[in-house]
Amino acid sequence: MSDFKLTYATMFNPPPELHTRYEEALARVKAALGREHAMLIDGQDVFADEKYQDFSPINTDLVLATLQKGNENHAHQALDAARKAFPAWSRTPWQERVKVMRRVAALIEERLFDLSAALSLEVGKNRMEALGDVQETADLINYACDQMEKNNGYIVEMGKDPLIGYEAQNVSVLKPYGVWLVISPFNFPVALTGGPAGAALVTGNTVIVKPASDTAWVVRLLAEVFRDAGLPKGVFNYVTGPGSTLGQALITCAVDGVTFTGSYDVGAKIFRDFSNCNWVRPIVLELGGKNATIVSRHADLERAALGIVRSAFGLQGQKCSAASRVFVEEQVYDELVARLKELTEKLTIGDPTDRSVYLGPVINAGAYKDYQAYIQEIAQAGGKFLTGGKVKTGGMYDKGYYCEPTLVTDLPYHNRLWKHEMFLPITTIGKVKNLEEAMQYANEVHYGLTAGFYGSEEEARWFFDHIEAGVAYANRPQGATTGAWPGYQPFGGWKASGSSGKNAGGHYYLPLYMHEQIHTIIR
Repeated sequence: MSDFKLTYATMFNPPPELHTRYEEALARVKAALGREHAMLIDGQDVFADEKYQDFSPINTDLVLATLQKGNENHAHQALDAARKAFPAWSRTPWQERVKVMRRVAALIEERLFDLSAALSLEVGKNRMEALGDVQETADLINYACDQMEKNNGYIVEMGKDPLIGYEAQNVSVLKPYGVWLVISPFNFPVALTGGPAGAALVTGNTVIVKPASDTAWVVRLLAEVFRDAGLPKGVFNYVTGPGSTLGQALITCAVDGVTFTGSYDVGAKIFRDFSNCNWVRPIVLELGGKNATIVSRHADLERAALGIVRSAFGLQGQKCSAASRVFVEEQVYDELVARLKELTEKLTIGDPTDRSVYLGPVINAGAYKDYQAYIQEIAQAGGKFLTGGKVKTGGMYDKGYYCEPTLVTDLPYHNRLWKHEMFLPITTIGKVKNLEEAMQYANEVHYGLTAGFYGSEEEARWFFDHIEAGVAYANRPQGATTGAWPGYQPFGGWKASGSSGKNAGGHYYLPLYMHEQIHTIIR
């Protein structure tokens, strides 16, 4: 396995050892299910009076963990701990912070398989998607360390004032803001916790992490990595509880910056609440997507079909980067649709820890009900189901939240679901007369996260010039709209898909976690 580099692009043909080690870890993790896990505040385990049980969407009889229902008091404890730890951590030489964070990344890789097994059980990710999530976390942190080293800690000598009789020195220094809050989503609970937390920490901020309640268990396991890697007390804090109470208490003037990944509606509310202070503070919002794939008459249809199906139904369509809309030139529409149907019907639905399974369950009962409601709405609007359109029932399926991967044709373009993020394994396919019409449909949404294209290289360049999205792929069989990786395809969105205009895992990301100070000294 030494020559194999795991990324979302390479995960489709892993060495056998990867499966063997995953299965060994799965047995270990299952043997320890049901335990109670504390919050981590100021380096100490903290328990709340109220608890909640975390059930697996694979089988809702399976109790994964008992977790803490933290409240406003716990939020204030975490804020106090992070504030107290900030002066020493921020003044730690950046080279030393890099060393600590590289230990974090190394320990994540050491625990890769156990974390991945937990991810599969808690989120419903198939084993390769789970392994990718964890490995991406280590790579995000290492990339942040690389950027600190490459940019010499973001200390830059500026020009000298032309003063006769004096010598001027001007230096630009990027410094951390203070206490940074990371609110992470259920779909990538490791990468979208560890990635932004790593960026905030290596730049000198202290961190409070609040995960989604559906995935607080695996984030606790990740929090133990940060603790065990030797971060000083209070530098990294992990709290769990309802967003309406504990989460709201954290979004106050006591924190200096926030990274939130999740839905547009929740992100917009956080943005409004976070701005109600005495000064403007940085907020990095990574929000939803309604991602289009455009297929030209000149496309390699085998490659296009493979990339679309992988991006439409990986993680049951519960990715902000999922290929949820497909626009196909009419000359190749029938042929591509037939191939998409064939590939989709070959996908296996079931327990995602099984090697042969591609689709696991959706995350919870709410998503399960939403799927059924959308299916009914599509049918009433005249859409036709090329494949799918039902929840799975009978046997093991009655214990979890299993939905068929669904391809929809003939849905009128004026229907709202062409523009509404469903976050489920449902993809709509439309016929267009030409690429200009496809581009019009692709861009007339509020979102602008990812997009895909299949066609000639000349057409691909035209696509890049016109698409309104932060991540754009052309002729990619590994995924039409999904599969970004730090250092290769930095991930972030335009318009309603993001607030910063800079992509995570890329050259411009780390400065989001720092503000600039100019040092001038005259001799």
